[in-house]
Amino acid sequence: MAKKAVASLQTGSKRLSKAIKMVKSPKTGAYTFVESIMSPEQVNDWLSKQG
Repeated sequence: MAKKAVASLQTGSKRLSKAIKMVKSPKTGAYTFVESIMSPEQVNDWLSKQG
């Protein structure tokens, strides 16, 4: 399960996006949030991956 929360970041000439994914733990059932900063082209691939 992914929650798509993407913020656009600009550092100099590079454009970066910060993506936050909500991941459910298989052991406890609790949700955790995983954050990553990457180029906008990689966001959908990262969000679609499990884990």
